[in-house]
Amino acid sequence: MKKVFAFLFMLAMFLSGLVQASPGKRFSAPPRSVSGVVTDAGTGSPLQGATIAVRNTSTATSSDVDGRFSITVPSDDAVIEVSFVGYVKVSLPVKGQNVFSVKLNKDINSLDEVVVVGYGTQKKGDLTSAVSSVKQENFVKGFVRDAAQLIQGKVAGLSVSTSSGSPTAGTQIQLRGITTLNSSTAPLVLIDGVPGNLNSVAPEDIEAVDVLKDGSAAAIYGTRGTNGVILITTKQIRGGATRSVVEYNTYVSLQTIARRPRFLNGSEFRKFAAEGYPFIDYGLNTDWFKTISRDAPFSQTHNLSFQGGNKNTNYTATVNYRNWEGMFLKSVNRQVTLRADVNHSMFDGKVKVNLNVINRQRNDDGGFNSYVYRQSVIRNPTDSIYDFMGRWKERNIYFYDNPLAYIMETIARNENQETRLSGSITASPVRGLNLKLLAASVKNQSMSGSSETKKHVSTTKNGRNGNASRSTSYSLDNLLEFTADYTRSFGKHRVTALAGYSYQDSKDENFGVSNWDFPTDAYSYNRLEGGNALGRGEASMSSFASSWKLIGFFGRVNYNFDDKYMLSASIRREGSSKFGANNKWGTFPAVSGAWRVKNEPFMRNVSFISDLKLRAGFGVTGIAPSASYLSLTSLNYGTRFLDNGVWIQSLSPVRNPNPDLRWERKEEFNFGVDISVLKGRLSATVDVYNRTTRDMLYNYSVPVPPYLFNSILANVGVMENKGVEVLVNYNAVQKKDFLWETSVNFSTNSNKLVSLSNSQFRTTSNFFTAGGTGEPVQDYTHRVDIGGPIGNFHGYKSVDIDANGLWIIEGADGKPKPYSQAKQDDKKILGNGLPKYYAGWNNTVRYKNWDLNVLMRGAFGFQILNFQRMFYENSQPQILGNYNVLLSAFDKVYGKTRLTNSQAYVSYYIENGDYWKVDNITLGYNVNLKSTKYVKSLRLYASGLNMFTITGYKGIDPEVNRGGLAPGNDERDKYPTTRTFTLGALITL
Repeated sequence: MKKVFAFLFMLAMFLSGLVQASPGKRFSAPPRSVSGVVTDAGTGSPLQGATIAVRNTSTATSSDVDGRFSITVPSDDAVIEVSFVGYVKVSLPVKGQNVFSVKLNKDINSLDEVVVVGYGTQKKGDLTSAVSSVKQENFVKGFVRDAAQLIQGKVAGLSVSTSSGSPTAGTQIQLRGITTLNSSTAPLVLIDGVPGNLNSVAPEDIEAVDVLKDGSAAAIYGTRGTNGVILITTKQIRGGATRSVVEYNTYVSLQTIARRPRFLNGSEFRKFAAEGYPFIDYGLNTDWFKTISRDAPFSQTHNLSFQGGNKNTNYTATVNYRNWEGMFLKSVNRQVTLRADVNHSMFDGKVKVNLNVINRQRNDDGGFNSYVYRQSVIRNPTDSIYDFMGRWKERNIYFYDNPLAYIMETIARNENQETRLSGSITASPVRGLNLKLLAASVKNQSMSGSSETKKHVSTTKNGRNGNASRSTSYSLDNLLEFTADYTRSFGKHRVTALAGYSYQDSKDENFGVSNWDFPTDAYSYNRLEGGNALGRGEASMSSFASSWKLIGFFGRVNYNFDDKYMLSASIRREGSSKFGANNKWGTFPAVSGAWRVKNEPFMRNVSFISDLKLRAGFGVTGIAPSASYLSLTSLNYGTRFLDNGVWIQSLSPVRNPNPDLRWERKEEFNFGVDISVLKGRLSATVDVYNRTTRDMLYNYSVPVPPYLFNSILANVGVMENKGVEVLVNYNAVQKKDFLWETSVNFSTNSNKLVSLSNSQFRTTSNFFTAGGTGEPVQDYTHRVDIGGPIGNFHGYKSVDIDANGLWIIEGADGKPKPYSQAKQDDKKILGNGLPKYYAGWNNTVRYKNWDLNVLMRGAFGFQILNFQRMFYENSQPQILGNYNVLLSAFDKVYGKTRLTNSQAYVSYYIENGDYWKVDNITLGYNVNLKSTKYVKSLRLYASGLNMFTITGYKGIDPEVNRGGLAPGNDERDKYPTTRTFTLGALITL
């Protein structure tokens, strides 16, 4: 019996286990409903339209405008899967839970991500050209000047630098090197398809920035696309909305100077005077830099947006206000930007209408005066601000003025207004066909006024007796575009065709007038006729107007076969009024293709590779002449002369006409590889390019006669740029409560001026010079050799110093010689101001509701000419007396003795500019608001910008001017860069 009972017990246990393990309906819990909310893990904002499905069933639903959902699950063993385009899919076991809080992380490698391209959009996986896209969640956080700074350090090959700390300054941008000598290097910026500027729309109101980098992507924009195309997409409602959404983004910032130049203070000034240096001691201690500075400039930014509507009509309205203080007194940027976007759908969605308006108004108190900054660092630190009568202390010394008086006795104001109106109608009469008509008008107006009182140095030293001026400018840019695109899929084939017409006209006007010798200061710059200089014929007046037109016809075909072979071809035929009579029209073709190797049969079993695509493209873009009438001769007023008691105004032509003047033509080859492994967690993009600019504009010497003048502007030059760009994204950690995403980009560029001559026009020299030091050195800083790169410093190579503190340089024969015996032939290439390499490293870490973003970036392989050291690191007596110098002026040069040589441009002042910046650190927290009815999300954050720099450069900041033909000159009077600390909140209602 014991054996029977034992057997029966074991059998019962076995059957019990089967019952517990059985998935049969008889033993499972009954179906029930679960609910939850889907939000963006980075911002905490709800995600509308996310798909929620029960694994291995046909049950599915989607989230509403608040990100909420409800779905029925068959049992506690069920698994729900939550997905959203562009985000990483999440699987969640039910296991007795009734309510879920689902936070989705962005999928940085999603091939379904939508990217904006010329006149349309494409999926990231279908791209055949070099296009980079940065979305809102990856923008640089905190105190951001414009759209370019949002993507600083995030796009390989795109250099975005912030070389000035002025609150009114923007960023400097350069894509794939310098491609021209005389034309504009600015990229084409389109805001929702309409031309604009990087600061036309508030950074807080931008949803995405896409960059068309290579010729095949930009060729559809013809003469406007050579320097790259930046496509800015503003925040809008995608699809219908069922309720209103209010979002408030606010932050306050404090600034400090990143690095202050170390000049002598009063005590040090007296110390060196006691050593025998001819400093004049007035007995005080005055920090002139501090007198014109604010201790901790305070800035505030507020962005309030409203969204709402229904499936047929929706709207977005935004108010952006900024009040930014600069480091210096009267340095401020006050700006209000209003934007409204309305979309209406009718006839069952076959006709869609969009209306958009942006109005930006900015004013400041005259902006930064570089002369005042110079006076604040070189003025005697023992001198006084006021005299014994309480008046401003001035001395009759050349280039020696009271900087505080200069600021306080100047009344100035600049006002700017930009109004952008655009509207479009899109009709879809049949499936796959879209017809779009876009019309836009962009108007810019500005007014500036400035006056100097009778207490200003212009009166007290120069006898102006009050000085005032006013100027205005006006521009209007109109755009009309019609496009038709058709998409059709049949079998394994997918074809998209685009055709379009574009018309653009622009006009600019400006006017300026000045007068002096006023009876009173009461009217400032508002009663210019009161100045007596007008009656003596000494006042000035000027005006100017210009206009141009641009017409283009364009088309593009995209073909995709079986998602393996992709081809894109485009062409633009464009005419411009800026061209000469014999070259009014130009043609700009492009072709690019891609092979998705991963989709080939022989790659299907290679499981560790998630995607592999090869790309190749060629495109032709152009650069139009920078001014409107360069192909024509024009007349200009010259000096007046007295003839028979009558004043005669001279009139003469100003340049030779050139009917053959045309666009500069850039041809670019691009080869790229896109690869992702580890199920898409690790991806890389590599691009190699070669761009050649032909027919560059340059001024050539010509005989007189037959020409009117001895020079003519003609299309002759050839320039070449080559480079490599690498972008690597890695989802290093993706856990339920912890995420780490990291991204590294690297780029290199080499530049060469290939030629400046042809059979018709030839240069008289194999080089030309650029840049200048200014007084008292008065020398050029750069030289461009045919066959060499842009940016070479050219000057005397200092190798030693003699016992008397005088420079010894290297002569043309390689032997040392005194600087006093230097000749032009002794000058050498001393370095280059353009970085060879750029790099960026972005990191995002999220833990539960916390997130940390760290951006680091750097530039390497370049030199900087330190102007402040060149002018103020010198202890020789001629510059002393009342003038201050850097403390380092008394260091021993080459470890031997102090410098007494006159100020000179030598290699001693050229430094390596390599730097690595921890540029942006942002710590954020998404507040848990489960019990709050009206507040949908709340994010708090603290951010620091330009935190610290690793560099051997001795100047204020190694991020200096890189534009033009004299890159790397760190001007002595530039506005110092700043470090910014920000506290902010983002609230969604």
